[in-house]
Amino acid sequence: MTRKRTKAVFEDFPESAGLEYEINDERRRVRLPVAIEGLPFILGSLVVTALVFWLFGLNWPGALMSGVTLFVIAFFRDPERAVPAGDESIVSPADGKVIKVERIFDDRFLKAEARRISIFMTVFNVHVNRAPASARVLKVVYNPGRFFSANLDKASLENEQNAVVAEGPGGRTFVFNQIAGLVARRIVCRVKEGMRIRKGERFGLIRFGSRLDVYLPVECEIAVAVGDKVRAGSSILGYWR
Repeated sequence: MTRKRTKAVFEDFPESAGLEYEINDERRRVRLPVAIEGLPFILGSLVVTALVFWLFGLNWPGALMSGVTLFVIAFFRDPERAVPAGDESIVSPADGKVIKVERIFDDRFLKAEARRISIFMTVFNVHVNRAPASARVLKVVYNPGRFFSANLDKASLENEQNAVVAEGPGGRTFVFNQIAGLVARRIVCRVKEGMRIRKGERFGLIRFGSRLDVYLPVECEIAVAVGDKVRAGSSILGYWR
């Protein structure tokens, strides 16, 4: 399936009213219940499962492969989400558990004091990532790295990661950073420099366990705490205040 690209007005970003941009228009194409990047894995699992049943019949190898196939389908599930209206809120880019809410000096992206919110995704969470806010992408920074467990502090510095630096409402710069984990070995990011994204819009995923870090300006009001469970595109992380 090829993505349909279209010209559209960026309605959710007031400062850019009247500007045109290219997006993957999710309203015009048929939505699959799973992420398109997961189709090769799902089809591969189905083929292997069918082969196992053909060779061994109804026994434990077939049951085992059926379980694996169901897990792969569940991992790549892509449910719809109700995105909060308005530009004042910032939503979670990922499903998972908040493991850090802290004020730091970000010397990599913003070069300033920032509030960092870290969200850890297990292999049982939905792994499709969504934009935290309507914004213009300033740059995308990919860094190859290692594959420590994503819940460790050193993962945010040493693991393979892909950071999107964006300009949100009011010209405020923020960052959302996809970080590979112990099992994750493939980061998918669909946005590029110069693109405009809507709050809650799907922008990528990380395969098989990972983490998302969000860097916000210090004046933002944070609405989550460590231990909270959040959902991509619908749970509010904070406000542009």
